[in-house]
Amino acid sequence: MNSSVSPEELHHPSHEHGHDEEGNKMFGFIVFLLSESVIFLSYFAGYIIYKTTSTDWLPAGVFGLEIKEPAINTVVLVSSSFTIYLAEKHLAKKNLLGFRAFLLLTMAMGSYFLYGQAVEWSNLEFGFTSGTFGGLFYLLTGFHGLHVFTGILLQFLILIRSFLPGNYDNGHFGVDATSLFWHFVDVIWIVLFILIYVWQ
Repeated sequence: MNSSVSPEELHHPSHEHGHDEEGNKMFGFIVFLLSESVIFLSYFAGYIIYKTTSTDWLPAGVFGLEIKEPAINTVVLVSSSFTIYLAEKHLAKKNLLGFRAFLLLTMAMGSYFLYGQAVEWSNLEFGFTSGTFGGLFYLLTGFHGLHVFTGILLQFLILIRSFLPGNYDNGHFGVDATSLFWHFVDVIWIVLFILIYVWQ
């Protein structure tokens, strides 16, 4: 019996195992995002119910929210989904310089969004304890802002890892997961923007 195994046969199973491992990781990450979606959906449902049933929805002296600056922030954040997509494309072509450039641009756009939200908060005439609307406004925008901040930290991590020689030669799970998380954050904000700013 010939028990010899060719190098190709030895390499192939480990290659398949690597793909299975990355696939399992991504499946687990998608489950995590689905659980996050359930949390946000419960908040959305609560917001809609309270808004449609409360007689005194807005805090006293507040007649609505300024929409211009939040709309600009929204355009910036949603556009960042395109820049992180371009970063992924450059990494797939092994163009690390392009990957880093578009990743830094994405981080800058996310940071601009957080800065814009901080400026908005500082100029609001109501606080977290200003009725149901005040509580839900800060809860929803703050919880989403925490996710944006987390996304920027993840991008910073994969940026640092790009400087490790050969780090992305055998897979891009970290990059793929971070990009998916960022798209998720952007979609959630679109819903929030419509609920809070458009539907006044």
